[in-house]
Amino acid sequence: MKKAKDILCSNNFIKIVMGIAIVLSVVACVVLFRYSSVSHDVLNNECKTAVVVASGDTLSGLLSNQGLKGADVTAIVSALKTDAGITTIRADKDKIEFVRQNDGAPVDKVVFIPSPWRKVEVTCSDTGDWKCNTVDIIPDVHGVYKSGEIQDGDSFYLAGIRAGIPEGVLANVYDLLAFEMDFERDVRAGQKFSVLYEENFANGEKVENGRVLAVSFDALRGNVKMYRFKKADGTIGYYDENGNGAIKSLKRTPINNARVTSSFSNKRKHPVLGFTRAHKGVDFRASTGTPIPAAGAGRVVARGYNNGHGNYVKIRHNGSYETLYAHMSKFAKGVNVGTAVKQGQTIGYVGSTGLSTGPHLHYEIIKDGKHVNPLTVKLPAIGNLGKEDKQKFLEYRKNLDTQLEKLADNPKLFIQM
Repeated sequence: MKKAKDILCSNNFIKIVMGIAIVLSVVACVVLFRYSSVSHDVLNNECKTAVVVASGDTLSGLLSNQGLKGADVTAIVSALKTDAGITTIRADKDKIEFVRQNDGAPVDKVVFIPSPWRKVEVTCSDTGDWKCNTVDIIPDVHGVYKSGEIQDGDSFYLAGIRAGIPEGVLANVYDLLAFEMDFERDVRAGQKFSVLYEENFANGEKVENGRVLAVSFDALRGNVKMYRFKKADGTIGYYDENGNGAIKSLKRTPINNARVTSSFSNKRKHPVLGFTRAHKGVDFRASTGTPIPAAGAGRVVARGYNNGHGNYVKIRHNGSYETLYAHMSKFAKGVNVGTAVKQGQTIGYVGSTGLSTGPHLHYEIIKDGKHVNPLTVKLPAIGNLGKEDKQKFLEYRKNLDTQLEKLADNPKLFIQM
């Protein structure tokens, strides 16, 4: 053991003092971050104080904490509400910057940052008035390419995850391909697929994944390709290689990745009744409570209960097509006869009501009053391209295909969008 006089010698004493100072500095930083979430950045003699909104914070309180007086606080809150539609702040999501001309000056600008792609600046004029200005931040977009192959025992989901496609992007790919294929029956070992999607960056850092730009899948019915394209009028859609609408009016499989348990058939032994009769739809296994989306846009023409279908909803999509969804556990709020629904809107939830042996969705497509097989019926596409848009699309598609070929050989590269 060292003697006391050795420990208290000048060198050791200095080390001890420095150690204590470091510890206190760390503790102070932690406390400052925990309770105020404040940082300072001085650039060109301008002082910025950044505050991350914490639980329990109020906008008025944060403004007051920065030395702003009552009249200024009221004016800033009013400007944010009137000119930017901001009435509340969100803990751990929103960020506010307070800007001063120097460290001792009053706040003359408040920057509210509700997302990486938008900031709202409230600036004090020479006359003391506060004016609001919204600035949209354009992301740095990278087109990222991923490809894979279905292996024995794979689902498309497993193959997609193995290929490195993020779950959110994969869900969007499901939504697109569901117009063309049945993921239960059309997926086979050896099928190849690729996806081009956006990654959005701000200040050199990735913030989020963006939209699906192109999809290719070697389906049983032939290679399915879809390209995202913006028309001259500003509307955006997905189109096949020839510029025809790739999005069909109805989906073949309303619930993504649901397993088909009973197919369309003119002769099927009913699992409850025990005798043979036509099965006029397709059954998809899913857990009770799984949301059921509308297969296409339309209007609800029937909503109720009968002994066979249990709780069911019927939607008319146009003069030719209707769809029916049966065995629901419950209906979605606000979905009644006469309600207009969008494609993908939840209309009810999976259950086992009526003549059913377990939770599943019974899905029917009726064309011109006659039931057809949802998995094989040829469905009309939405919005083919006009002559001028089609010519531009074909040029865009040709260029994009060239870029995709390069990415296939060098998957670590990306397309600067």
